[in-house]
Formats: sequence, C-alpha cells, structure tokens
Amino acid sequence: MIITLKDGTTKEYQEPKSILDIASDISEGLARVACAGEIDGDVQDLRTMVDHDCHLNILTFDDQGGRDAFRHTTSHIMAQAIKRLYPETKLAIGPSIADGFYYDVDRETPFTNDDLEKIEAEMKKIVKEALPITRFTKPRNEAIAFMKEKNEPYKVELIEDLPEDAVIRFYQQGEFVDLCAGPHLMSTKPVKAFKLTSLAGAYWRGNEKNKMLTRIYGTAFTKKAELEEYLNRLEEAKKRDHRKLGKELGLFMMREEGPGFPFFLPNGMVLKNTLLDYWREIHTKAGYVEISTPIMLSRTLWETSGHWDHYKENMYTTVIDEQDFAIKPMNCPGGVLVYQSEPRSYRDLPLRMGELGLVHRHEKSGQLHGLMRVRCFTQDDAHIFMTPEQIRSEIKGVARLIDEVYQLFGFKYHVELSTRPDNSIGSDEDWEMATDALRDALDDLGLPYVVNEGDGAFYGPKIDFHLEDSIGRTWQCGTIQLDFQLPLRFQLEYTGADGEKHRPIMIHRVVFGSIERFIGILIEHFAGAFPTWLAPVQVRVLPISDKHQAYAKEVLQTLRDSGIRADLDTRTEKIGYKIREAQLKKIPYMLIVGAKEEETHTVSVRSRFQGDEGSKELSAFLSSVKEEIASRKNRKASAEEA
Repeated sequence: MIITLKDGTTKEYQEPKSILDIASDISEGLARVACAGEIDGDVQDLRTMVDHDCHLNILTFDDQGGRDAFRHTTSHIMAQAIKRLYPETKLAIGPSIADGFYYDVDRETPFTNDDLEKIEAEMKKIVKEALPITRFTKPRNEAIAFMKEKNEPYKVELIEDLPEDAVIRFYQQGEFVDLCAGPHLMSTKPVKAFKLTSLAGAYWRGNEKNKMLTRIYGTAFTKKAELEEYLNRLEEAKKRDHRKLGKELGLFMMREEGPGFPFFLPNGMVLKNTLLDYWREIHTKAGYVEISTPIMLSRTLWETSGHWDHYKENMYTTVIDEQDFAIKPMNCPGGVLVYQSEPRSYRDLPLRMGELGLVHRHEKSGQLHGLMRVRCFTQDDAHIFMTPEQIRSEIKGVARLIDEVYQLFGFKYHVELSTRPDNSIGSDEDWEMATDALRDALDDLGLPYVVNEGDGAFYGPKIDFHLEDSIGRTWQCGTIQLDFQLPLRFQLEYTGADGEKHRPIMIHRVVFGSIERFIGILIEHFAGAFPTWLAPVQVRVLPISDKHQAYAKEVLQTLRDSGIRADLDTRTEKIGYKIREAQLKKIPYMLIVGAKEEETHTVSVRSRFQGDEGSKELSAFLSSVKEEIASRKNRKASAEEA
C-alpha cells in the first residue's frame, strides 16, 4: 500500500500498519508528539490500522484534530478521577470543545469549587500512573447490558438510540471504562498541564424538560507555560466581561421582566447610534439603499420562505383576525417582497438593499448570555440581487467593506469558505458556479482562507469572517451567503438584455452580525475604553471648586456647540476624586478648570492616552479632538491611565 503524506511524499508498506507505527517510521520525534491521525480527511485513533492506499496526516496538538483528541482524553481522566472519589456519580457526555473540554455528570450532592481541587489532585495521580488506554467494541445488546451493570443510565440511553446492528466502541484506562467513539491518546502520561475552570448547569441532551446535570469545564495543554498563558487570558476576560462593564458604564441592563431582551440605557444608545451612523455612512458610499420591513408578517410569507416548516420552534407567533402571524426571525423575506414590488431590469442590478432590522428568535433560557445571546436584536442585513456574471465583483465589494470595518476597530480575522452540504438544494451547475465565484473573489483579493467542506447553507455556499479580539478570542461575525432558494421560492425575475425573464441570484450578508452582540464584543475588546469617536461621553469638564462652575459651564457649552459629547462634574468633591471617577468611567478626555484656566481662558487637559497633557487653549484642544473623532482614530491608553 502507498501512503501519501501531508507534504506530498509517499511511504510504501507491504503489510497493514497502525498510524502510530507510520509516525514512528517517519520520525521518532513525531511519534512522541502525535495525538491522532487523519486518513483521507477523517480523524482517527493512533491505534487505527492502515491497510489501503490513502492520504495520511499525523496530527499533533498544533492541529485541531490532535488538540481535540488530547483534550478528550483529559475529559476521560477527569471522569475517572470523579468515579474514584465519588463513585455514586453518573456520567453523561464529555466532549472536547473550542478551548478545552467538559463532562456532564449527575450527582445528588452538587459539586463545589473545593471538589474541583480534589478532582484535579486525583487526575494528577492518574497521569502519573501512565495508564495505557485501550479500545474494544461490543455488540449493541451486550453494550447495553454492560452499562446497566455499571449503573450508568445516561450511557444506556445513548446506546439505545443507536441502530440494532451498531457496534459500540469503548475505551479503558486502568479500572475505568467509558463509552466513546474516540479518538484518544495512547496513555494518560502526556496529559500534564490541565486545569478545571468552572461549574455550570446543563440539561441532559440540551432539553429543558430533562434533568439538570452538572457540567464541569476544564482545559489542557501540552506545556505548563501555554496553560498559564490561557489562564491569564481567562482572568483578563473576566475583567472585560461586557455584562460587568455594561452595568458600570451605564450601557445596558437586563431585567427579569424580559429575559433575553436587552434594555439600552442612555450611554448605550449613544454607542449604538454612533455605530449605526457609521454603518449608514459606509453603506451609502458603497451604493446601498436602505429599507425597513415590518416586524410582523403573515404565516403565508413564512411558509413560502420555508421558515414556518424549518424554523417555527424559534419563532414568536400570534393570531390576528383568525390568521397566523409571526414576528420576523430574519429580514430576508421582507427584503424579497421589496424586490418584488416593481418590475426589475438587468440595468437595475446589482441592487444592494441594506436593512437594520429588529428580529426576534426564541432562544432557550439556559443559552442566554448578556448581549452575546439574546432573543431580540438588530441585524445589519443587506441583500444584494444580481446576475450570475456579477457574483464575483459583488463578493469582492462585500469582503472589502467587511475588511474596512474590522481594520477600523483593530480586529485581526481569518476567513472560511464553506461548500455544499449533503442536504443541499439546487443543481450541480449552480453550486459549482457559485462556489467558484466565491473562491475566485477571495483569490482576487489575496485573502487566505480555509475550506470547510460541506458546511455551507442548504441553499448556497458561504464565506465566514472570524475576527480576533485584543486578548486572542475569536468571534464569527461577518458572513456572505449565496442563495438560489429564495429567488426560486418567490419567483423573482428581472428582464435581461435579451428581453427575456431571468432569475436573479441573491446574496445575504452581515458585517456586524447582531448589533447587540457586536457591542458586547467591542466592550470586551476595548475593556470599555472606547476610541474617542465611539465613547458615549468624549470629554468631561472638572471644575476644581464651586467658584469655577460658571467658567466650566462656558467650556461645556463650547464643546457641545462643536458637536463634542461632553458633560460636567458639578459635585463638591476634591479634584483628585473627580479625576479618578472619570478614569473609572473610561472617559477619553478630562478638562480641569480652576482660577488659572479661567483667567487665561485655557483648559488643563488630562487624557486616557497620555495622562497629563498640560494647559491648552480651548480652541486648540477642540481642533485636535474634532480631528481625532472625524478620522475615527483608535488611540491606545497610556500605562498610567490603563
């Protein structure tokens, strides 16, 4: 058999070999750090025997598949430690996730943070024992009996849901056996840098009608330094939590009277409207027209769009005059009706229609999280209707727009191209044409991208933009999706140059995504210290004493007349206290005024960027701050002010 490796070189063997044996043949060093293998794109155990020609990639912790195997093994080590310490605990599931792993467990006495320390200590013992991890299988009936004997009802339920002829896989390390598809490391020995991070509640199988289990989160790395760096990042993330800062800065609030429905406070509305003004500005320049469609539309529309059949459980519905209506979970069907409102010609295309539409989606209460996961949000949608020949140039235009926005806020990002899924609709020709157009547009722009095979929407391929914030977390925000389905369902047409009727192709795209979620990301990205152009209060005037209130009010009015968002601290507090308060509120500029400033008609400037900037003419300060706001500069805070 001939094995083709990642770099294109080949290995030839006369008899079957395990992935680990092949890794050893390539390099003993590679075998030591190998976590899993990828055979023709399918991630497999290092134990897996290779007996045919294939493409093989040896996966280490640096690869996603290898990292998943490493962390999934750690979740089993945690489960083994739990069963040793608390044998009455019932195990549910324990997968790897983006930043680590978790295990859902059922125990009558709730776990506490003190328990986590004990579990960690036991995990360290299991690692030191260097237990070999072995794999075996059982027929379905035997597997059910095996798990019943071990008194693991959740495992039994999982097996019972599998087909009658399924062969069930188990992994064993020492006395511990768990139902699992794998892959896993060869032993517990390599797992040395790990930490159990938190406890949470989780309904069994994500269904709120089921029992609430305890979810224990953790993470694992191959090196202690990487673990410490990650934990430091977690601590930084806690300081930046948008829910905490949102309250401290008076941006938004959540109330029990409306779970998942955010209330924007005055400062938050300034921030939101500033973002929306920017959105309108760049879209007007890019040739978009803005529309607004109703928040509630009849059932017939949602049946035509397909949402009634495929998305109804996430929609809020009501009855008006004995007719079913739904509050919109998406803006697209309304945009389609606007397109239909008049005859269209090829000369009208591309037609770029933007909408800042308020949408509602029923999210489960356990999934709600500040502004990041809500039930009501504003989506910065745009729908572009175009001819097939225009796809490539329109995709490039949208990608440039998204790049402009992310660059402004200082986000790095990476791009993923998702291709045709198994449950797709439409012809092979349409899919090939659309996917090639997306790929060509990315190539034209020189944007590196990763291909996600089979991860497109059922109606067309898509491009997703994953931005990276200031502490290294990634967020999926921007997206560009090609759609053949809605134009077909709604029988959209345009008259071509040949005088015949043709069907347009539709792009769905967002830049911010959800405005609310994007604000949450910005709060955490900037730690609440927004650039001056975004800051709800850009300048605060601080009179040294009551004697200087009149001059302070004069300065305040001059600022406001110049379009600066300014306020005045009139409290009878010491100036040092007022400065500290302004710093805590992350206000970019403080203008301190006393007898000297009043006499010379100046202001003493203190900024978040340079600290004490000294005395300045008010006109000179106004000129510089207005230029900073107009250019939307993203200045960094000084060490003194940070």
